[in-house]
Amino acid sequence: MCGRTACTLAPDDISKACTYRDVHGRRRRPEWRDDNANKYTPSYNKAPQSNNPVLVSGRHFDKDVDSSERVIAAMRWGLIPSWFRESDPSKMQYSTSNCRSDTIMEKTLYKAPLTKGNRCVVLAEGFYEWQRQSGEKQPYYIYFPQGNEEKVKEEKFDVEDDVAEWKGWRLLTIAGVFDCWEPPNGEEPLYSYSIITVEASKGVNFIHHRMPAILDGDEAIQKWLDFGQVPAQEALKYIHPIENVSCHPVSKTVNNARNNTPECTVPVDLKCKKEPVLSASSKKMLSWLKSTSPKKEVLCSPISIKPLCKQETPPKKTSAGLMHKWLKKEDEEPSPKRPKMN
Repeated sequence: MCGRTACTLAPDDISKACTYRDVHGRRRRPEWRDDNANKYTPSYNKAPQSNNPVLVSGRHFDKDVDSSERVIAAMRWGLIPSWFRESDPSKMQYSTSNCRSDTIMEKTLYKAPLTKGNRCVVLAEGFYEWQRQSGEKQPYYIYFPQGNEEKVKEEKFDVEDDVAEWKGWRLLTIAGVFDCWEPPNGEEPLYSYSIITVEASKGVNFIHHRMPAILDGDEAIQKWLDFGQVPAQEALKYIHPIENVSCHPVSKTVNNARNNTPECTVPVDLKCKKEPVLSASSKKMLSWLKSTSPKKEVLCSPISIKPLCKQETPPKKTSAGLMHKWLKKEDEEPSPKRPKMN
């Protein structure tokens, strides 16, 4: 499954990172659809219901363009079907952030947009998955190998390029389906998507048994997006687990979707001794103890604190103790008798 991603690139850099070869062999850079770039907010910790960049065929928005051309659109994570009747998308009763590849053709929720050609590629620098261990969950960050680890194969074309090749972070390209819902009150149509998931590959199944369907290479992306030339059944052949991914454990900071810091993606060493998690009050007490206030130093002085083990405690009132007290009293001088009262 996939419940959290990271995408921190600026809109213009996302466009550069999605450079591709068109049917004529020219290197192209997909543009953002209309003002969609304003709907996207970069984040190290993106959760369902957030707006994220996706690649789609340009023909979905302009019937005159070739279906192989690509555009970038910001879409809501969590598919809202076109037939949804409520006025508020948050009232959707089902979780639609993921859809399983093995049942995608059985559920109308996903089959309908798939057969209509509503296929998309979700863009992210990486995604997070949680491994269950000893009753706890350890987050991992999963992404394409970068730099010298893996070089993307590209054919050579006898065409001069006006667009430079992207040298930055290689984005994950995840297969998804999308739909367009028109609110009954006449507001702007809402485009939303669901990520397709498959069985996890051998390299990451120790973390979780499911993973997103990642399209590895431009051919797979082109076949998935070009609904005009590639029917759904043929496109589904590209939906399968891949081994070409890297991963590392990260801080549990990412567990809270409100935490949006670089710490979310930084590797951690699981062999290091884990520090206890302190509550706010515990942190305040620890800060107080570390303070160098003179009054607190006096309180902590060894003179003012007596070991509890040396304090005398009164004997318990047992039968043996009472007998000892009585015998001790008999050895003492008798107290003067009180005069009798006539």
